[in-house]
Amino acid sequence: MKTGNVCSTAKTGLLVAGMVLLGNSALADEGDRVEDRFDGRGDRIDTRLDNRGDRISDRLDNRGDRIDTRLDNKGDHINDRLDRRSDRAADAGRDDLARRLDQKGNRVDRRLDNKGNRVDRRLDNKGNRANRRLDNKGQRINQRQDNRNRRQNRRS
Repeated sequence: MKTGNVCSTAKTGLLVAGMVLLGNSALADEGDRVEDRFDGRGDRIDTRLDNRGDRISDRLDNRGDRIDTRLDNKGDHINDRLDRRSDRAADAGRDDLARRLDQKGNRVDRRLDNKGNRVDRRLDNKGNRANRRLDNKGQRINQRQDNRNRRQNRRS
């Protein structure tokens, strides 16, 4: 083989090697860009799901607060009436009636407190279920994105 041919072959080999390296670099860069897009999309989805979960929790908290306020107002109204009747009974010397009215007020308070607690538990359970569903949905989306990334990486 002549020296010129060896040089030409070497140059061609270097040129081919350089093109392969550039091509591999370009593929790696494209793979990185695709992965960055998937990561960005996953982050946006996670943020949206978190925001939706927060809005659901806030709405349920507000609803629970309104219900608690209504129950408290109703209890206060009932107890005010019972207290007035109890005071009139005590003033009239009917201590046994006054005592029964006071006991009735205590029972009303306990019942309304129990109802409020049940409502709060139910709303908390609904909020927890909604958050679990959103978390599961987010995990499924992230899993699908991870699968896409793995397929993309295998192709690269």
